[in-house]
Amino acid sequence: MLRNYLKISLRNIWRNRLSSAISTFGLAVGLASGLLIFLLVNWLFSFDRYHDKADRTYWIVTDVHHDHVVPSDATPRPLGEVLRRNYPFVESAVRMELAFGKIIGTPDGKGGLAKKFEESRNVCFTEPQFFEVFDVEWAKGNQKTALSASNTVVLSERYAQKYFDGADPIGRTIRFDNQTNLTVTGVIKNPPSNTKLGVEVLISYATLPGLTGNPQLMQQWGSPGTLCFVALREGTPVERLTSTFSIIRRNYLAAQEAKRLDFKALPLSDLNHNPQYGGHAPRPILYALIIVGVFLVVAACINFINVATARAIQRSKEVGIRKAVGSTRGQLIGQFLTETTLITLAAVGLALVLTHFNLPLLNNALAMLKADLSVLDVFRPDSLLWFGGLSLGVVLLAGFYPSLVLSRFNPVAALRGQLTTQQVGGLSVRRGLVVGQFFITQLFVIGAIVMTMQVRHMQQIDLGFNKESVLTVPVPTTNVLKQQTLRERLGQIPGVVQVALAGDPPASFRRPPVPFTFDSHTEPEKFPIAVKVGDKAYVSLFKLKLVAGRDFRANDSTANELLVNQAMINQLGLRSPADILDKRLTVFGATRTIVGVVNDFQLGEAHGPIPPTAIINLPTEMTIAALKVAPANLSATVRAVEKVWNEQFSQHVFKAVFVDDLIDQFYTTEKILLGLIQVFSLIAILIGSLGVYGLVTFMAESKTKEIGVRKVLGATRSQLLWLFGREFGKLVLLGFLVAAPLGGWLMNNWLRGYEYRVALSWWIFALTVLLTGGITFLTVSYESIKASLVNPVKSLRSE
Repeated sequence: MLRNYLKISLRNIWRNRLSSAISTFGLAVGLASGLLIFLLVNWLFSFDRYHDKADRTYWIVTDVHHDHVVPSDATPRPLGEVLRRNYPFVESAVRMELAFGKIIGTPDGKGGLAKKFEESRNVCFTEPQFFEVFDVEWAKGNQKTALSASNTVVLSERYAQKYFDGADPIGRTIRFDNQTNLTVTGVIKNPPSNTKLGVEVLISYATLPGLTGNPQLMQQWGSPGTLCFVALREGTPVERLTSTFSIIRRNYLAAQEAKRLDFKALPLSDLNHNPQYGGHAPRPILYALIIVGVFLVVAACINFINVATARAIQRSKEVGIRKAVGSTRGQLIGQFLTETTLITLAAVGLALVLTHFNLPLLNNALAMLKADLSVLDVFRPDSLLWFGGLSLGVVLLAGFYPSLVLSRFNPVAALRGQLTTQQVGGLSVRRGLVVGQFFITQLFVIGAIVMTMQVRHMQQIDLGFNKESVLTVPVPTTNVLKQQTLRERLGQIPGVVQVALAGDPPASFRRPPVPFTFDSHTEPEKFPIAVKVGDKAYVSLFKLKLVAGRDFRANDSTANELLVNQAMINQLGLRSPADILDKRLTVFGATRTIVGVVNDFQLGEAHGPIPPTAIINLPTEMTIAALKVAPANLSATVRAVEKVWNEQFSQHVFKAVFVDDLIDQFYTTEKILLGLIQVFSLIAILIGSLGVYGLVTFMAESKTKEIGVRKVLGATRSQLLWLFGREFGKLVLLGFLVAAPLGGWLMNNWLRGYEYRVALSWWIFALTVLLTGGITFLTVSYESIKASLVNPVKSLRSE
């Protein structure tokens, strides 16, 4: 029986090659899209869940309370040690401090460096307990003692190869940031991509006090400074941990700090899902992606149903003969489900091929997350479960209804060719399915249009400062004389118009705001202040506008002055910018005089309001030089800058970044989402067009006699086209009536996350209807014209 099912199915698929190809391709595209999305979501949900103690490991974060809450992913340095030492229900706790933009090199034995690398994200200071809390596979060394002494370091295999070219690294030395030598005491396997803790250079935590010149560093409570992770003993509820936080604040923090700092325990599995604490994959976005994937798969199934039932009349005599010779309805359903299964298996195979060739594009788009998605991930046990369920669901969803329709034919009517359109599913069902496809397609189109507008708006928004043709290079010294020498030499390069020393550009990846005291007040203000570090050329180079007062004095060597922005005036409740001039402001433990007020400018992503900000001329915090360069001969200017820089800082690594490129990085998440929604919108349109083609094919067959009669009575080709166009115009509008309010509501909620956002205008929805209608018209026209060209005599003879 099964062999017969298979043989007949293959014959029917070959006989109806066009409809089979449409069904297979439509299903494959839908499945490939769903597969890409599900692989991505599955990978993002898997972050840091692979550790054995993941279900009882918690990340301690701090909410800093001012007039509003400022979230911090760090805690005061002693907290981890207190939890580990004083609370028996804590199995282990580990502290970590990430080090950004540090130079690591291998000494050449002559006082210099044989190799040097700028390490931006993969270096941290941590304790031996790191290997108790997190699963790390060791290659060499003793994990219990490797980080117990100061000035020791553990490397990943990748970084050991990078620094030592395959030689045994154990006992070898690397130099950290031209400050101290570190001895390699261990090598670990490379961390997987699905971790937020993918550090590859682990320096002993005991190195920090000597490196900073502060022996009391580890005993200082105060502002958050270190990441802290706690593994509880089995069976310990997290409430027992959180109940200790108030006790710790009361026992170890000053009364003012105890009110200001609030500790929270987050599950390790949430590490990647909290954007306020640095997570890249908020859960709402992942759930939205899952819905998108389901929509695309459902749309592909709808397309299959439309095409299958559109061809049902052609198989009516086959069904009549089978029933006449004794086939039961169950056997007929089995036959047609076999065909569906074969087509689905072919579509699954094609979907895997499409996924394989498109995954490199997705991995490239997610390069910042080190994505390494592979089609082989589908064959892992956990993935096979949902992918097998998805394939089975497609077979049942796409095959059961057509099988049910075909198997219920009346054999006498089928053999006489007297079946009506209602007996093969009717237009009403197919109309509903196509309306569903139009709804999905138009929902995608609305989302794509709005997201495109918002991303362009953010890229074109007035930042309040000049970002064009500004190059930044590092200043790896706090020596004022060396800083000024670098400024003078860079300023002499042809093509360099102006040079300013700074901590960072006006817009950068934000530093946490800090508390301050205003004027003669004895208590810190209820709100924190953002701090930018810049010298006397900072305001003019970035074209910040002075609203009141003056810029820094050119001869001010005391760093006793500062500037504030207009948001500071508003937050303090002052009537005008002039009212704040010559007032005192205490920040970082020093009191300075406010000498000027500048316009508000963006500090980073345009998601929220511009905070109160101060600009301080503080040479010890000058970490970059900003160069205004002439657009002509740009590459030659950059090469000249690199040459001068290397002559002065030969032990460091040159790194030049244009400010406009840095700002583009703020919108990486939006760009990735936009790229995904644009691609999936095109796929939804393609699948929808195939569904429309299936329905117009069905209509052309069901209206064969009607078309013949109309042609005999003098109907023109345009009138016959209108017969079909009118039908599909109604379906487009019906789909739009559902998609428009839902799409508007979804996009409006998404836009609320941005302080500066586009408005939802009527033309967005009008463009959606016109675009969908135009594509539908092109799809309908082909089959409609073909039907209108049939000889009316042949049409009237059709049964």
